[in-house]
Amino acid sequence: MKALQFQYNMSRFTFTKLLGKITPRAYVGAASPLSFIDIPEPSLPADDWLVVRTQLCGVCGSDTKQIFLDADFDNPLATLISFPNVLGHEMVGTVEKAGAGVKKLNAGQRVALNPWLTCEPRGIQPPCSACQQGLYPFCEHFTDGRIAPALHIGNCRGVNGGFAPRLAAHESQLFPIPDEVSFDQAVLSDPFSVSLHAILKAPPADGELALVYGCGTLGILSIAILSTLYPKAKIVAVCRHPMQEQIAKDLGAYSVIRTYNPVEIIEKVAEMTGTPIYRPQFGKPWLLRGVDVIYDTIGSGETLEIGLRITRPRAAIVVTGVSRPARFEWSPHYFKEIAIHGSNAFGIEDFEGERLHAFEIYFRLLKQKRLVLPEMITHRYRLEQYKEALLISHNKEKYKAIKVVFDYQLS
Repeated sequence: MKALQFQYNMSRFTFTKLLGKITPRAYVGAASPLSFIDIPEPSLPADDWLVVRTQLCGVCGSDTKQIFLDADFDNPLATLISFPNVLGHEMVGTVEKAGAGVKKLNAGQRVALNPWLTCEPRGIQPPCSACQQGLYPFCEHFTDGRIAPALHIGNCRGVNGGFAPRLAAHESQLFPIPDEVSFDQAVLSDPFSVSLHAILKAPPADGELALVYGCGTLGILSIAILSTLYPKAKIVAVCRHPMQEQIAKDLGAYSVIRTYNPVEIIEKVAEMTGTPIYRPQFGKPWLLRGVDVIYDTIGSGETLEIGLRITRPRAAIVVTGVSRPARFEWSPHYFKEIAIHGSNAFGIEDFEGERLHAFEIYFRLLKQKRLVLPEMITHRYRLEQYKEALLISHNKEKYKAIKVVFDYQLS
């Protein structure tokens, strides 16, 4: 079957980076680390695994960062990835074949993929303490067991991801999609769960100002979650273009700050909160008071710096976005005793008196019609159209894209 495979090759990295200074098409070109090639059909590592036929697979920011080499070589997480790998972890599809040991799923069922390759998929018993608690991103065995090292499907040498028409997954990784939920909705279960996990780490109190920094997929879902679960909080959205602004308003944002200028963000928050602006001789202005909590879906040096300058003392900043490390002036961090929380993916959450997987929470909210989302899939492509799909996903602002997907039903 045809698949998009990424290989770790230093000569290809070097050539692509050089040519990429001229055109971004170099990153999806013939000499790049990315290849559209034939790979074997998926096999079952054990009898409690299944083969799933891909219906939709979303292009995540982590996919484009890997393809467009937007990271540094000293990233320690590289030790938990194996190559070559077939990317794609935001996947939904239909069970095609079940192993003899599968107990809960049958051929023909629609399923959403929870991609984490933790103890259970690896055949490790008993599970580590993190897995027993549902803290799957902290599994102690990402490099052990019956499959190659990897955090999740999509960065594993031995198990291909959703940038291919079929994949293998362990029974524990597949969540049945309720009849009331469409594939288009289900493909957002992964990014929804990322956003939910972040908000549950530092939920806003009634009347508090909760600022969502960035209105891509994670930002829009964060606004929707806040509006649904914390309707008495005042949501402030920071975005860059009119389409994002309109979506944020439609989802119930109290205020939308649309600008490319970080100083304007500080000034708008000052105006909103009635807070004096302090303007140093050098550098950007800052506020002694400000918003109560920030959900930073970008995670760049700039967004962290601005976040520290616009929060009140002892506020929380929850970071879900992943950007290349950068130097920034961080004195307000200690001065205002601000808590910066990293937020890594998702797992079992405490939700309304129950312990539920984030996917289950998402499907429940959709079934109950408590959560209403805008149309977020803006671009659909066949897998062989990968160059256009990835270039658009890499430059969403230019193309007014929110979620780009590979749709395997397109003719």
